[in-house]
Amino acid sequence: MNLPKSDWVVIALLGKTRGNRGEVTALPLSDKPERFESLRQVYLRGHSDPPRYYAVEETWFHQGVLIFKFQGIDAISDAERLNRAEVCVPAAERVALEADEYFQSDLIGCEVIDRGSGRTIGRVTAWEEGAGPGLLVVDSRWLIPFARAICVEIDPAARRIAVDLPNGLEDVNLQ
Repeated sequence: MNLPKSDWVVIALLGKTRGNRGEVTALPLSDKPERFESLRQVYLRGHSDPPRYYAVEETWFHQGVLIFKFQGIDAISDAERLNRAEVCVPAAERVALEADEYFQSDLIGCEVIDRGSGRTIGRVTAWEEGAGPGLLVVDSRWLIPFARAICVEIDPAARRIAVDLPNGLEDVNLQ
């Protein structure tokens, strides 16, 4: 499948081999573990490779670790070649979200506006995980907690996030 990079969603990152049947550990990038239960086909992508189709024989969690078994990958040597590959699906196959849930990838590129002043703060350029809520990285210099009390209007379709910045947050970010 030859889709532009923006039309793919990375749902996991493959890690080391597990066992001797070609199984591979993975870091899930979804907080919905049930997302992996019905997975039957995926595309694996290296850093510069176009995604390549793989049939999923089985997925399961073992002691909290996601495991993939792909059809045709039956030996450790086969599985070792998959290390660090991205597990992708076409964006059209993303799981449905609940109200007030957002895909991180849909937030990237959104304009961030201070709701009180109407001033544009910048555009979301990345997402960072932290000990608390995730952080919107705005213009590679601002870190804004992705919390309902701060991000008060979120409209990925309009590419806009309105924020109420707590006192002092701007000063911390400008240092």
